[in-house]
Amino acid sequence: MSTAYLCAGSNIGDRVGYLQQANNLLKDTAGIIVTESSSIYETEPVGFKDQQWFANAVLKIETTLSPQELLEQCMRIEKQLGRKRDPDNRFGPRTLDLDILFYEDRIISDESLQIPHPRMHERAYALVPMLELDPDFVHPVIKKSVFDIHSKLEEPEEVYLYGTRCDF
Repeated sequence: MSTAYLCAGSNIGDRVGYLQQANNLLKDTAGIIVTESSSIYETEPVGFKDQQWFANAVLKIETTLSPQELLEQCMRIEKQLGRKRDPDNRFGPRTLDLDILFYEDRIISDESLQIPHPRMHERAYALVPMLELDPDFVHPVIKKSVFDIHSKLEEPEEVYLYGTRCDF
């Protein structure tokens, strides 16, 4: 069994419902055991700002799937929950986004898969839930802990525990 961390995000419709459905579909997938889930966070969009805020969480899983097989299952679940990929707007709205943040301490870089996630070290929406699950996890490329990476973010997007953000 290998340990991996997945980041789930949604900003269309029932955002929390999509995260819960993704968690359940992962649990029902052969070769995947969801061992922990972070709290749900409401997070400011990155890149394309003119859209609804995201609900995000990180899931810790144990898996017998290879990284490529895990990616295929994540994409299957995204599609099952209505994800429509727009190549012209990679950062646009989506029902569900499932990203592999880490797979053990593996480093993979090919056309279809990059592990660790190539921008996660710049993204508070991924780092804050990771802090909850494993603050001492060492990024295999940067060689720093999630805690250290998060503490050095220069201009992090806003991240709130779900239900605590106020628009005044």
